[in-house]
Amino acid sequence: MKLSAAIKVYGNPKEIHACFEPELADEKRSNFKIIQKKDHVLFEIEAEDSVALRATLNSITKLITVYEKIGGL
Repeated sequence: MKLSAAIKVYGNPKEIHACFEPELADEKRSNFKIIQKKDHVLFEIEAEDSVALRATLNSITKLITVYEKIGGL
């Protein structure tokens, strides 16, 4: 079963994109693209199964959490 999800993150798109660029990799079970827009970044996630989708979503949201906490310093 193929699954997909999209996440929009508002803030500084250039900075957010730069934070996630090293995370881009062509994985077998899931991968994601980062699309930089004017006022947000769009993450397009595709996965072969729900476990891979959840793992990718967790990775993205954990890094977003770190980005938010650093921004508050």
